[in-house]
Amino acid sequence: MSKLDEKIALYESEMKKLGISFDADLLAKVTKGLGPSIYKKDAETVSGSDAKELATVKNNFLIKKLGLSDDAKLDAAMEKAVEIMGKSNRNKYRAIFYYILVKEFGKESIY
Repeated sequence: MSKLDEKIALYESEMKKLGISFDADLLAKVTKGLGPSIYKKDAETVSGSDAKELATVKNNFLIKKLGLSDDAKLDAAMEKAVEIMGKSNRNKYRAIFYYILVKEFGKESIY
């Protein structure tokens, strides 16, 4: 099993624990799209309470990668993703966070 496969399996088990139904193929594509960041402890997770980090997610992922316009819907979607994953959950894995956002905006075709 490759390191990527191990990470995907970890994210799948975390999504099952959180009760999130998911498309395994899309999760794998989103995870692969994150590149080496998933292997770095700090970069692998998203801090739902760090405004600077959420601004980075908004600019680099939602606007640049998904091609969305900067408006209040983006902030609302990120807040929803934090709620889904649990505010007190310290392991807000970036791959799952991004997966939720991709589904929220119906941008699966990008992957």
